[in-house]
Amino acid sequence: MIDFLLQRQSNPNLTLPAPSEHELEQLLQAAMSVPDHGGLTPFNIIVVKEEARASLGQAFKQSAQANSGDEFKVTKAEKMPFRSPMMIVVATNYQEHPKVPKEEQLITAGCAVYAMQMAAVALGYQAMWRTGDMAHCEIVKQSLNVAAEQDIVGYLYVGTESKVLPSKSRKSFETVTRYLD
Repeated sequence: MIDFLLQRQSNPNLTLPAPSEHELEQLLQAAMSVPDHGGLTPFNIIVVKEEARASLGQAFKQSAQANSGDEFKVTKAEKMPFRSPMMIVVATNYQEHPKVPKEEQLITAGCAVYAMQMAAVALGYQAMWRTGDMAHCEIVKQSLNVAAEQDIVGYLYVGTESKVLPSKSRKSFETVTRYLD
């Protein structure tokens, strides 16, 4: 298990097959196992499969047209949902709670993305967690029925690795760690 965590590496080279329905349910259940102060489940999960990717691509295209108009960026944006056979979108579902601030709820939603990413790898798939401009666009939020006051935490692209990447060098924990005695 420790090697699995230490060797985690995103890979954008994804193809068919995507996880089966049963495997997808396992990914989704992994999201339900994350730390969640107050048991609020402050996130929603949207699974984008097959033809739904084209609809999302249209929303990405409209967003790119509205934001830049650059034809290259517009075409690239429209194709983004096709980077993998399945995309899982995680958005916050913030709730008022006297002991659980918005920041903690955002962290829980982020943990849900990470849990699904690691579950996909554990099942023999690969996943790439992305955000970018499309995570902050009202056009895209509307197309996914995500309320304006909520945040898209990530697009998790899921599929089978089509190209094995060389192992990535890691920074040492020592660069970010200090000890108090």
